[in-house]
Amino acid sequence: YQRHKADTSRTPQNFCLCCTCGVPIPPNPANMCVACLRTQVDISEGIPKQVTVHFCKQCERYLQPPATWVQCALESRELLALCLKKLKSSMSKVRLIDAGFLWTEPHSKRIKMKLTIQKEVMNGAILQQVFVVEFVIQSQMCDDCHRVEAKDFWKAVVQVRQKTVHKKTFYYLEQLILKHKLHQNTLNIKEIHEGIDFYYGSKQHAQKMVDFLQCTVPCRSKASQRLISHDIHSNTYNYKSTFSVEIVPVCKDNVVCLSPRLAQSLGNMGQVCVCIRVTSTIHLIDPRTLQIAEVDGNTYWRNPFNGLFNPKQLEEFIVMDIDIIRDQKLGAGAGMRSNKHTLAEVWVQKTSEMNTSQQYHCRTFLGHLLNIGDLVLGFDFANSNINDEYLNKMNPHHVPDVVLIKKSYDRSRRVKRRNWKLQEMARDREGMDTDDERQYQDFLEDLEEDEALRKNVNIFRDASKIPVESDTDDDGAPCVSLAEMLEELSLTDATGGEGADMMTD
Repeated sequence: YQRHKADTSRTPQNFCLCCTCGVPIPPNPANMCVACLRTQVDISEGIPKQVTVHFCKQCERYLQPPATWVQCALESRELLALCLKKLKSSMSKVRLIDAGFLWTEPHSKRIKMKLTIQKEVMNGAILQQVFVVEFVIQSQMCDDCHRVEAKDFWKAVVQVRQKTVHKKTFYYLEQLILKHKLHQNTLNIKEIHEGIDFYYGSKQHAQKMVDFLQCTVPCRSKASQRLISHDIHSNTYNYKSTFSVEIVPVCKDNVVCLSPRLAQSLGNMGQVCVCIRVTSTIHLIDPRTLQIAEVDGNTYWRNPFNGLFNPKQLEEFIVMDIDIIRDQKLGAGAGMRSNKHTLAEVWVQKTSEMNTSQQYHCRTFLGHLLNIGDLVLGFDFANSNINDEYLNKMNPHHVPDVVLIKKSYDRSRRVKRRNWKLQEMARDREGMDTDDERQYQDFLEDLEEDEALRKNVNIFRDASKIPVESDTDDDGAPCVSLAEMLEELSLTDATGGEGADMMTD
């Protein structure tokens, strides 16, 4: 008793002795120190310390039971949530305080997670414990990859076609698909002549793509399906669906001839118009009056029209004289006029006919861009043999000699100054023309010249190019400002974009 009294006399105030080892501790309901309490109770009991996670090596996705496969980067929030769901049933009696990844070699097929849990033990005492759970990654092929290996991988295909020479509309469509991430559900993307095919594992994903195309570009679609197999016992049918989408055969910078009925319905426009943009509608401008109109897909298929010229028929002219038209009065019932263009009368001469005196007179909507001596690209109506139903019936006096399309700049300088780039979809290319690179450069130049077109496209800064600023190189060509560019995301390690924030010591 005397010894016990001496021990208690040395114990600090508001402290008590552990009932097992006699160490002074703050009072708690169990009257035991933490070390002794842990020898009596293990709050992590029943929680597995090693768990199996299934991973598909072909598509790099993890299995989220029962049948969902999700894309997760190493040490990401998505992978953390997936691993915790594996432990959810065994952790119903404890409280999770913290969870974080411990670093492991990416090729070790091991994921280690440090968990901090709390639980109420003897007489209401709360015990906190930190332990490590190891997740073993096992390979398992998902159902989608099984179909790919079995050569029966697609259930639906969307065939997008456009019967035109130039692919400007397809390049624009590609950027919209990338921006809205509609290509993520595709099993394969195959580029063929006059179009592109999207293969899907379900009919719902294909229907979603068709709905997106109908809202994005003027087009029409048809659907069909083919019976693959039929189980008479369960009365189940296996179909392969095909969606055919036809985009209007009109691209930017095409010269078209409208039917008299359509031209009248658009505000008494001239029949010969220039397509200045193709988005969800066809944007037309009359080069003689600056009158503009939009033609949607339904209107086009009721009154179809085609481009009069091939883009390879563009000829280079030099401006000999220009006169801006200030006061242009439109007739009764006329529609809207463009505020971004200026009407002008110009005299031009072909650069290939500089040794002659042959000049052409025309009206143009490029009066705000052209000066005497500038080079401009256009189509020569006077020396062309065009077979078009509506153009052949027009009064010859109403057919212009030349239609100017756009101002010409030095392409090599524009490529040198271009410090931005676009993303591209990964796709199979078969039988592609060597003309694709020239057409792609034309599309990039259209983006530089048309600010409204750039609003729907993600433009990324090209870190590999150093912009060259020089007075001698500046020929007035339009360019993309730095404020419109995005920084491209680069994954420098195997942990993924969000992994660094989730790492713990």
